[in-house]
Amino acid sequence: MSSGFGKVTLVGVGLLGGSLGLALKQRGLAETITGVGRRQEVIDAALAIGAIDAGTQSLESAIRGADLIVLCTPAALILQQLDTVRARVAPHVVVTDVGSTKAEICAHARSNWSKPLRFVGSHPMAGSEKFGPEHATATLYEGCVTIVEPNDDHAVDAHDTVCALWRAVGARVILVPPQLHDDIVARTSHIPHVIAALLAELASASGNVTDFTGKGFRDATRIAAGRPELWRDICLTNRAAIADGLREFGERVDSVRRLVEQGDAEALEQFFRSAQDARRKVLGHD
Repeated sequence: MSSGFGKVTLVGVGLLGGSLGLALKQRGLAETITGVGRRQEVIDAALAIGAIDAGTQSLESAIRGADLIVLCTPAALILQQLDTVRARVAPHVVVTDVGSTKAEICAHARSNWSKPLRFVGSHPMAGSEKFGPEHATATLYEGCVTIVEPNDDHAVDAHDTVCALWRAVGARVILVPPQLHDDIVARTSHIPHVIAALLAELASASGNVTDFTGKGFRDATRIAAGRPELWRDICLTNRAAIADGLREFGERVDSVRRLVEQGDAEALEQFFRSAQDARRKVLGHD
C-alpha cells in the first residue's frame, strides 16, 4: 500500500471508530478514511473532528475501493456486516473488527469466508462509559492491550496487517484464541459491567440517595453508564461464559451473605483480606 494502510473504511465512527480514525490521521497512516454511520448527525460529528475524510450511511458504497476495513459497531451488527463485506470485498482487502466478544464473530467468519481468511478478529481493550465521536481521541489506543486471534488458516499478510495496525496506533498486541478470550473477558469486563448495573439499580431502589453516594459508589458503578445496546449485544454473543460466571458469582454472594448473617467476624476479615490479595494478583501488583 502506498500510504500506510492505504484506503481505510471504518464501519462505525463512535468512540472506538472515531479514535482509530484520529490516530491513523495524526500518524499519516492512511491515504483516505471513509466512515460509515447509521445516522447522519454521527457522520457529521466524525467529519467535524477530522476523524474521517468522507462519510456515508451505505456500507456497500463505503467498502468499494478499500484496502482495510475495520468493523467498529456492536457485536451483533458485526455478524451481519461480515456477510455484506464478504459478498462485496475485493480479494486483497484486509478486514478486522473491535468487537468485545470474539468466539461467535470469528467462528462466523471461519464458516462463511474462503480460506486463507482475510478477516482477522481483534479486540482493543480500550474504551469508556462515554460514547460517540465527540469523545474520540487520537491517544485512546496508546498503551492498551489489543487481543488478536492467532494465525489459523489466515492469509499471512492479512494477519500481519491487523497486528501492525494496532501496534501503529500504540497498542500492545497479544494473540489469544477466540473462545479463551471470551471466557477470560467475561470475568474481567462483561460480568463486572452487569454487576455495576445491578449495584446502580439496588441503590436507586432505596429512593433519593444522591447525598449518600461517595467516590466508592461512583467508581464501582461508573461503567453502568455505558451504551445499553453495546452491552446487550455483548451478553447475547457471549452467553455461556457470562451465564457461568454469574452463576459462580451468585454462589460467592450467597457465601458472603451467610457470613454476614452469622456475624462471623474472623471469616469476614479473611474474605476481605483474600479479596485484597486477589485484586493485586489480577492487576499484576504482586
